[in-house]
Amino acid sequence: MSDVSANNTILQNRILVDVDIKPITRKFYLQLDPPSLLNNLADVDRLRGKLPEGFSNAYVPLPVLNKASAVLWDSNWHATVTLAQFNGIWQIIDVEAGDTSSRHYGIAFDIGTTTVVGYLVDLTSGKTLGSAADYNGQVQYGEDILTRIYLAGSEGGRKKFQQAIVKTLNDLILRLLNEFKVFKQEISAVTVGANTTMVHLLFGLDPSRICMSPYIPVVNHPGFINAACLGLETNPLAPLYCLPGVGSYVGGDIIGGILASGMHKKTDLALFVDIGTNGEMVLGNYEWLAACAGAAGPALEGGVARHGMRAEPGAVYEVRIDKQTGEVHYKTIGSQKPRGICGSGLVDCLAELLLAGIINRAGKFKGNSKEFVVVPASETENNTAITFTQADIDNIMRTKGAVNAALEYLLESVGCKFEDIETFYAAGAFGQYLDLESAVTIGLYPDLKRDRMVRLGNSSGEGARLVLISEDCLREAEEISRSITYFELNASEVFMNKFVGSKFLPHTNLDYYPTVKKKMLARGLAVD
Repeated sequence: MSDVSANNTILQNRILVDVDIKPITRKFYLQLDPPSLLNNLADVDRLRGKLPEGFSNAYVPLPVLNKASAVLWDSNWHATVTLAQFNGIWQIIDVEAGDTSSRHYGIAFDIGTTTVVGYLVDLTSGKTLGSAADYNGQVQYGEDILTRIYLAGSEGGRKKFQQAIVKTLNDLILRLLNEFKVFKQEISAVTVGANTTMVHLLFGLDPSRICMSPYIPVVNHPGFINAACLGLETNPLAPLYCLPGVGSYVGGDIIGGILASGMHKKTDLALFVDIGTNGEMVLGNYEWLAACAGAAGPALEGGVARHGMRAEPGAVYEVRIDKQTGEVHYKTIGSQKPRGICGSGLVDCLAELLLAGIINRAGKFKGNSKEFVVVPASETENNTAITFTQADIDNIMRTKGAVNAALEYLLESVGCKFEDIETFYAAGAFGQYLDLESAVTIGLYPDLKRDRMVRLGNSSGEGARLVLISEDCLREAEEISRSITYFELNASEVFMNKFVGSKFLPHTNLDYYPTVKKKMLARGLAVD
């Protein structure tokens, strides 16, 4: 296959990203003149000489040198060559008999702290053929990221975490290969969107300095490596590329999100927020970008609440409290009997308790209550009531406060105000399923016009796919990461002061949240 110039338009929740399909690997079908006494070029030299302009000087590694000659002679000099880019240098990674140019595949991964998703991509069209997801195998050794950083401080710990994530990736690869009848040799490239710590654990790098002042990772721009270095079930010479990061807490997953949103090309001032293990946010437009991050995730991932759980079948994901009767209405994933409550359900609970007047703006129960029954024992799977406690509320208030404080700090640092934000992008699985009204009500998201609030879904995985299918997007990702101004909140006294004063619903200054203020006044609730 020659360089594809067809235009590929991706529609992702109302976001249009125009991409010229120029994948980081290429396949070319070649029909060569056979050798003779008058045409005595060496086999591999003959092959390279037939490649299109710009590829004829491609490097040929020893495994391909050993293979190419037999393939050419056995195929009557009709063969397909696969080339891969390694840090700007093209390399021949495979030679196959006949025309196999249409069987050209890559895999894009989103490696999250909890969940890993793999996407099988047709590199001729840029389309995703299918996806597979599973829990990150590292969870068995440490659920939260700080535990993993601590345990990976030793060589043995790093090896354990690396083996766990490689096994997860290989399991997903094999599932996709089996489902779509693809051979592992046909996977010619892998791209990864992941936070900085996950990249370190994937490569077996020491992450311990990520959480110690001055918070410096081993690398932000790891570039390309051979998939075989990690033992991935792909073509062993396939390149693996991790999207670049900016700092210890703003990694390649966020760069992928910026790329997928297109905010770096637009004139309007946009805010991108991904609340997961950390609460990362990026503010800016085509002229400038600024980013920061603060610890956010555990309270919203279900692991901190008394009856919290991951977003699995049986998890309460939606809660509504009837303002007239006080009756609770809920929904569970898979419509199964309730087993616990996940992150979106926790946010719903907090918002509904505020609007029902059961808690005050400081997040404290009125009267002598210490908890609220979301699901009575008679309706649950294990006959134990699912409750929302004062401790649960306090944990979420700290998370919400950190997000508020980070946004205020970011806005002040670049001389902007809340009302200057024109577009809001909610990224990640949490942002995809969270009720926007509830998120605004508790102050987790800004109070903007709802038609300017866009759910991006798994923007990290989409960013990895874009880089996989487009050299232009790869260059953009590198440029974005180098142009972002990164604010380190861990060392900021200003941030800490804002954090201390941010623990009110939805915000200390209610005028920042006019629609919430209107709802509260309509229900006769105190707004001072």
